[in-house]
Amino acid sequence: MTKKSVILLENVSKTYPLYHHIQGGLKNFLLRLPKALKSTIETKFEALSNISLSIQQGETFGIIGKNGAGKSTMLGLMAGVLKPTSGRLMIDGRISPLLELGGGFHLELSGMENIMLNGVLLGMTRAEVKKRIGEIIEFSGLSDFIDQPIRTYSSGMLARLGFSVIVHLDPEIFLIDEILGVGDMSFQKKCLEKMMGFKTKGVTMVFVSHSISEIEKICDRVCWIENHCVKMIGSVSEVVPAYSATMND
Repeated sequence: MTKKSVILLENVSKTYPLYHHIQGGLKNFLLRLPKALKSTIETKFEALSNISLSIQQGETFGIIGKNGAGKSTMLGLMAGVLKPTSGRLMIDGRISPLLELGGGFHLELSGMENIMLNGVLLGMTRAEVKKRIGEIIEFSGLSDFIDQPIRTYSSGMLARLGFSVIVHLDPEIFLIDEILGVGDMSFQKKCLEKMMGFKTKGVTMVFVSHSISEIEKICDRVCWIENHCVKMIGSVSEVVPAYSATMND
């Protein structure tokens, strides 16, 4: 039985305008206004170019590539944080994104208050979050700090809290950006075990990581992004060796 696609990108591109300092003074800029405006409009940075891919329900899909290749931009598009400049993007399911440390957290609120806030923002009712709050705190290992404002948390503590909230709120499509590279080894192991449990349950996951070993452990297929374009999409056994060979050159 063929599984349905829950994430579909067709010829998706994302560009940003590049702004420059006015050279020659404001008077000179105004005197050559049409040409100056045209130059500004035409000068753009292409973060992603003509990306096409399909991710099936229940699939664990890895995204690899060098820094600046466009991996996080792709996750941002899937999460709805960014809009494509051109092309078609389709998402079929509730997105649970974990894209940055402290993303969606209010620094002056306590860890407990932020659990409630994030749960509601992710589409749960307060009652549903309250049912899970004990499990969330236990998984995070932050019970001694849960009533402290999160501005006092370290980056590792923020990672623990963010991951713990997301994974206990029944994700349908789980987006993770490098989050497993933060925190101690025991917590990273707990995260991987949780993700393997999601894999067994058929949760769709999209995972950006520089850790090839993590990609190999958990992913079904991998997309290699290079210079803002898709270089290769395929099984882990196909893509990872090809990518690793370029890193060793």
